[in-house]
Amino acid sequence: MESGPAIFTGVVFALFGAGLAAWTATRLRQRLPVAEGVRPVAAATLAGATALIALALGVWCFARL
Repeated sequence: MESGPAIFTGVVFALFGAGLAAWTATRLRQRLPVAEGVRPVAAATLAGATALIALALGVWCFARL
């Protein structure tokens, strides 16, 4: 019974991390700002780090099964 919430949480983290990484990469490739009003390097770094952390949390949730 405890695997259901772990699977759901892992999927949410993995989808969020993958979506954020893809969105950030697309914005950088098109030379568009990642966040309005923020320095481009800082915004890209923070978004990339957040995506990697979310993906790592998703992997960790799946490893706990």
